[in-house]
Amino acid sequence: MHFAYDARTEELRGRLLAFMDEHVHPAEEVAERQRAALASPWDTPAVVGELKVEARRQGLWNLFLPDSAYGAGLTNLQYAPLAEITGRSPHLAPTATNCAAPDTGNMEVLAQFGDERQRKQWLEPLLAGEIRSAFAMTEPEVASSDATNITTHIAREGDEYVITGRKWYISGAMNPDCRIFIVMGKTDPDGADPRRQQSMVLVPRDTPGVTVERAMRVFGYEDHAHGGHAEVVFDHVRVPVSNLIGEEGGGFAIAQARLGPGRIHHCMRLIGIAERAIELMCRRAVSRTAFGKELARQGVVQNWIADARVAVEQLRLLVLKTAWMMDTVGNRGAHTEIQAIKIATPRTVVSILDRAIQLHGAGGVSQDFPLAELYASARTLMLADGPDEVHQRSLARRELKKYA
Repeated sequence: MHFAYDARTEELRGRLLAFMDEHVHPAEEVAERQRAALASPWDTPAVVGELKVEARRQGLWNLFLPDSAYGAGLTNLQYAPLAEITGRSPHLAPTATNCAAPDTGNMEVLAQFGDERQRKQWLEPLLAGEIRSAFAMTEPEVASSDATNITTHIAREGDEYVITGRKWYISGAMNPDCRIFIVMGKTDPDGADPRRQQSMVLVPRDTPGVTVERAMRVFGYEDHAHGGHAEVVFDHVRVPVSNLIGEEGGGFAIAQARLGPGRIHHCMRLIGIAERAIELMCRRAVSRTAFGKELARQGVVQNWIADARVAVEQLRLLVLKTAWMMDTVGNRGAHTEIQAIKIATPRTVVSILDRAIQLHGAGGVSQDFPLAELYASARTLMLADGPDEVHQRSLARRELKKYA
C-alpha cells in the first residue's frame, strides 16, 4: 500500500495551505465583523467574494468535481486531503473554493443526470459561483431517514408538474443568492416498488407558490455562513415537465448517487475540524495554569490530546481507504466503507470537540472561540445524510449476510 500523496495532490496541498494561511484564516474575524453590519444576516460578507476571486485566480476552484469537463478532475483520493484542509475553516474555505454543500451535491447531480438545457441554465452559473442552490428532501411530518416516507406530491398535468409539500432543514435556502431548488417528491405514490415512486425536479426559487417560511436553527445557531437551513412550502407550484431530472421514478437512485460523495466529503472536512480542535487544545494547554502548573502538564489533559491524535490518525486512514475504494470499485463497491466512515467520523470528532470545549472552560462555549459552533456542525452530521442508526442497521445486515 502507498501512503504518500501523489505529485498533483502535494502541489495542490501546498497551494491550498498557503491560501488558508494568507487569506482564509485572517478573513474569519473580518467576515464576522462585516456580517454584523449587513442589512440582512443572510447577506454574504464582502470578504467572501474577495476570497472566491482569489481562490479562482489561484486555480483552487471546484476541486470536488472528478469530471474534468466541469471541475478539477481529481479522484476522491486526491480530493480527500484538500477537503480536510478546507475543513479547518468550514464556514469560509469550502464556500471560497466553490466546494460547499449543498451546491457540491447539486452540481454533481446536474453534471451526471441533467440534460444539456439544465446544465446550461443551472450548472454553469453554479460552477462559476454566480448563484447558490438548495436540495429539498427532508420533511417535518415523516421520518425522512427512510426516503420512501416522503410525502411531497409531484403530479403531472399536461406539460407541467404540480408540486405540493412541505420541506425543512433545507440547507442554503435562506441565502439571497439561492436561485434553484432540487426537489424530491413522489410522482407515483402508489407504485409497487417504493424505490421507484420518487422523482426529482428543478424548481426556481422565484416560482409562484414557493414560500421560504423560516430559518431553522441548529443548537441555537442559524448558520449564516452556509445560507441557513429553511422550512419551505411548495403550494401547487407549477414547473415545466422539462424540469424533471433524469426519468420519472429515478429520484431515489439519484439521491443515493448524490449522497455517496456527500458523505465522504463531510467526513474529509470533519477531520480538518478535528485537527483544528487539537491545535486549539494544545495552544490553550500551554498558555493556562491551574493548581500550580500548566494545563499541558496535567495528566488528564495529556490523555485527551493523545487520544485525539490517535483517533484522527485512525479516521484519516479509513477515509482515505474509502476514497480509494470509491475510485477503484465505485460507490456501490465501497458501500461498507462509506457507511463505516459516516458512523465513525462525526461521532469521534464530536468527542474531540467536547474535550476541547472542556479544556477551554467558559471560553469553549463562548463566541470568542469557534469550538461551540464547530460542535453544533459536527453533531448535526450524526443526522445529516442518514442518521447513524440507519447506517449501523445496513452495515450490520451486510456483515450478518456473510454468515446466513
